[in-house]
Amino acid sequence: MATDLAMKAKEAFVDDNFDLAVDLYTQALEVDSKNADLYADRAQANIKLESFTEAVADANRAIELDPLMTKAYLRKGTACIKLEEYQTAKIALEAGALLAPEDARFSKLIKECDERIAEETANLPKKVASIASSSAVSLPSNTIMQEANGSLSTSVLPSQTKEAPNKPKYRHDYYNTPTEVVLTIFAKGVPAENVSVDFGEQILSVTIDAAGEEYHLQPRLFAKIIPEKCRYLVLSTKVEIRLSKAEAITWTSLEYNENAVPPKINTLPAATSHKPSYPSSKSKVDWDKLEAEVKKQEKEEKLEGDAALNKFFQDIYRDADEDTKRAMRKSFVESNGTVLSTNWNEVGSKKVEGSAPDGMEMKKWEY
Repeated sequence: MATDLAMKAKEAFVDDNFDLAVDLYTQALEVDSKNADLYADRAQANIKLESFTEAVADANRAIELDPLMTKAYLRKGTACIKLEEYQTAKIALEAGALLAPEDARFSKLIKECDERIAEETANLPKKVASIASSSAVSLPSNTIMQEANGSLSTSVLPSQTKEAPNKPKYRHDYYNTPTEVVLTIFAKGVPAENVSVDFGEQILSVTIDAAGEEYHLQPRLFAKIIPEKCRYLVLSTKVEIRLSKAEAITWTSLEYNENAVPPKINTLPAATSHKPSYPSSKSKVDWDKLEAEVKKQEKEEKLEGDAALNKFFQDIYRDADEDTKRAMRKSFVESNGTVLSTNWNEVGSKKVEGSAPDGMEMKKWEY
């Protein structure tokens, strides 16, 4: 039945009936929810409908199910470019180009991303640009950190996620800190392995599998974040997501709104001084002080276990040359996250097989 629905969806797509194509792909996925091709094809239909956030979410799911599907990386990159998520788009496109180096579409779109990133950086204040530029590339990670942290505000925002009435729904809150936005989804008793979170430059994609029914939260965020500094924790009563701000501004909502009033710059507590202060007509942000405070907070943050290991690999990746980065990406994807090599000469010419820890064995996941 899923195959018949997929064929009808493709016919609708060819006839430029993209709404019908999306509906048919959705029906097919209700029958075959583990079909990566269906997600990738629905992503393409969503791109045609200019539903770019939904397209990114579908492409992410396709990549999760089949990390070697090049068209999923292409569609994620295309949708992210439309959302002006150039850093995120470039990461996806580079991963796709690694799998299909002969496909000229990847190199063309990567070049476009580089041009757009350069334009954005040139238009940012110098200090903000230095902070934003640190979000260039992040190594894919499935690490989930299990630790309690923080308290929440009581304001509740409605989700813009499209959900059928029978789908699970969870309340969510958020609050600002000078460097982060902390989002909490009140999902009680959900196993950590049933939670998937993907961070983009201005996109958040959360999927929670609750007793066979999936909950999705896929907003385009109020402002840009630094993906590799974001993290999430799965606790017994909630999922806590910490979004690292790319700019020191106060988010007046969780989701993007083009009509929103320009946010105020976050101001950090000033040091106590005995000197008298006088009103001034000039309001300036001390970017040097702000950057130093951010770096101090990052340095003093103590990570343990998987979190510390994850940060260690990210630091290696950030400072590595291009061949090392290519080796790390290829080995990680092809080994299903069990091998991380920095030697391109060793892994560039062959497929990297998965390697199980001592005392364990590799088994293919059966859907």
